[in-house]
Amino acid sequence: MPLRNRTTLTQYLIEERRRFPGSSGDFNALILDVALACKAIARAVAMGELGGMYGDHAGAAGAAVNVQGETQKKLDVLSNELFIRMNQWAGHLAGMASEEMDHPYQIPAQFPRGKYMLVFDPLDGSSNIDVNVSVGSIFSVLRAPQDVIDSGRDVTEQDFLQPGSQQVAAGYALYGPTTMLVITVGNGTAGFTLEPNLGEFMLTHPKLQVPADTQEFAINASNSRFWEAPIKRYVDECLAGKSGARGKDFNMRWIASMVAEAHRILMRGGVFMYPRDNKDPSKAGRLRLLYEANPIGMVMEQAGGRASTGRQAMLSVQPEGLHQRIGLVFGSKNEVERIERYHSEPSEQQNDNPLFAERSLFRI
Repeated sequence: MPLRNRTTLTQYLIEERRRFPGSSGDFNALILDVALACKAIARAVAMGELGGMYGDHAGAAGAAVNVQGETQKKLDVLSNELFIRMNQWAGHLAGMASEEMDHPYQIPAQFPRGKYMLVFDPLDGSSNIDVNVSVGSIFSVLRAPQDVIDSGRDVTEQDFLQPGSQQVAAGYALYGPTTMLVITVGNGTAGFTLEPNLGEFMLTHPKLQVPADTQEFAINASNSRFWEAPIKRYVDECLAGKSGARGKDFNMRWIASMVAEAHRILMRGGVFMYPRDNKDPSKAGRLRLLYEANPIGMVMEQAGGRASTGRQAMLSVQPEGLHQRIGLVFGSKNEVERIERYHSEPSEQQNDNPLFAERSLFRI
């Protein structure tokens, strides 16, 4: 389609807002501010080593560690600063929360406050930066509680503990061969490609749909010895191929960048698994509920896919903490539902007993 016939992100948001005649322009302006932050991060990522942004935040000898216990890269810190700088001033937000910050971020006193809250992972997959693998940013928009809006008080951790079903919008930016922004405002999922000459996100993938069936799965097989029985069963069946219970061959993919995994699944189907396991019994999973699982879950479900903990719909989980971790399975609807079914079948728990177990490539 010629560029002149493309819809810009601004035009798309205006069309979506027309579904709500009484709405103000605050929401659209907020999404455009988020998109501006993503453009700035894309530029920094594209500079690579030339931009001096590779390496740990505090240098190799004393690298900084975030609240997640992860070493901060310089680009993690810069990306977090860009999200804050681009979104704190316009009066659309009551507060922000980031994977890189211990506590909620308060809007400075010199700026007006608004009725939304922004939650974000400023640079997902940053461990891949120095090997030039695609990374991205993930974000979620929530409505601030009414008493926050009425009183203008500082936001608290409790204000952000809303189930994913209450998200107003969610999306991610992918910094790959091209920069893309994928968003949902509750009316389907759409993908936009950054036109570098104009600096505009142009609608290139309207009404994205995740195929209900797939022959591709993504999981970190190095954790196989820690998997629960339902996940072992599912992966074993995939690996058995045509000769196994599924009667078809599967391909396995693993990029170790969830944004890249999610994008591949949106484009051609598949199922992603980072399930709860027994590697660290004190943690219910590896990924963050508010910053990763909920926004990706909304994007997937608005595109006809499904997101789950393996035991319940992801968007129905009631958060208990700002940095809560959780197991995550998302992608092609029929495959995710199969994994959920395996978790709900008590008879499959006997797979933990080696006397009754099928032989498995990943069994220890």
